[in-house]
Amino acid sequence: MAASGGTRAIIAALLANAGIAAAKFIGYLVTGSSSMLAEAVHSVADTSNQGLLLLGGKRAKRAATAEHPFGYGRDRYFYSFIVALLLFTLGAAFAIYEGIHKLEHPEPLSTPIVAVIILVVAIGLEGFSFRTAIHESAPLKGSGTWWQFIRQSKVPELPVVLLEDLGALVGLVLALGGVGLTVLTGNPVWDAVGTLCIGTLLGVIAIILIIEMKSLLIGEGAVAPVLARIVAELSAGDHVRRVIHIRTQYLGPEELLVAAKIALTPGASVEQVARAIDAAEARVRAAVPEARVIYLEPDLDRTPAGDVMTP
Repeated sequence: MAASGGTRAIIAALLANAGIAAAKFIGYLVTGSSSMLAEAVHSVADTSNQGLLLLGGKRAKRAATAEHPFGYGRDRYFYSFIVALLLFTLGAAFAIYEGIHKLEHPEPLSTPIVAVIILVVAIGLEGFSFRTAIHESAPLKGSGTWWQFIRQSKVPELPVVLLEDLGALVGLVLALGGVGLTVLTGNPVWDAVGTLCIGTLLGVIAIILIIEMKSLLIGEGAVAPVLARIVAELSAGDHVRRVIHIRTQYLGPEELLVAAKIALTPGASVEQVARAIDAAEARVRAAVPEARVIYLEPDLDRTPAGDVMTP
């Protein structure tokens, strides 16, 4: 569900942004609006970003090799991190540069009604893309807030598309405001102010994404509820007294590595130990399907009573 939903959201955003980028460039050539130019570059960056997300998803499906025995699932994190960097450099930096340039050298707008029409149409298209991203993300978000989803999601594409689309919608409103105020006041400085606001907005979104994608790329473990479920399943079988310690790490959005040392009943035979480990692995995979790689080390419980497991 996560992979297919992410792909649908990416394709919807790619198609919307490609059409919007072309329309915005035409609008800029007609009107000379710096806000329109900043938005056009933003849409080009977004279109390129969606292409990179699709490429990352495709490369992540490669089979494991001797050089990469855990596969290529983290390619999706890598390309999402590149997307965040591109959003910062191509989107935010260019918009801020263009805004400063227009503040220093303001130019009047020509045929501003063209910019207004294009921006209104673009808001509609971006709204469709944003609605698609929300629809595909909702099952994964569950009962948590959207901010929690962005912070905790292990599927990188959906938070990226969500924040990109949100930034695009707000940016379009800012561009519309800049053009509108320029027309109402006759002062082109407002167009430059709108451009600077767009650049600042994109910079904030890019920094959030960079932080989150970097964390995933380095390696994140299971969130507390998932970790508790894994520990409960490991401890539930015969001959397993408790989990001594456990480490988890996502090898990709749908692949979790679990390594744990479990205390077994003293005196258990080799056959009983093997069966206990096999049963524990089966319980964990049934409860947490993404826990595909599990390594369990049997041991005796030498910890004094009252000591707790180290996560």
